[in-house]
Amino acid sequence: MKQLTDDDILQMAGVEYTPDDAATKRSVRHELKLSTRIPKPEQPAPDHIVIDLHMKTVDQAWDTIMAAATSSVRTATIITGASGILRKLFPQWADESVLSPHIIEYRPINNGSFFVRFKRKR
Repeated sequence: MKQLTDDDILQMAGVEYTPDDAATKRSVRHELKLSTRIPKPEQPAPDHIVIDLHMKTVDQAWDTIMAAATSSVRTATIITGASGILRKLFPQWADESVLSPHIIEYRPINNGSFFVRFKRKR
């Protein structure tokens, strides 16, 4: 592929080339069919977090989930792991503990994680 020189750009644009001339840059981009921009990668929502409970004790897991529930976080992916006590405890906490008033809904994503929507703090 040929490298473009300043003379090549000058011929395509039909005007004197100056690197800081926005109109020239636009016309060169149009001539080279570079007008289609590559979209930026999609960013996760700023009010969504991922909580990985692997290698955490029951007390640490509780503290982490309660901190998220009482913060400005709206949604979370909580990874409990497919086996173990936290997989069994999280649904109980979400349904029957002081955590339950903070949760709008939760549902399993797979065998080891949950999607959780928290109530908005006022």
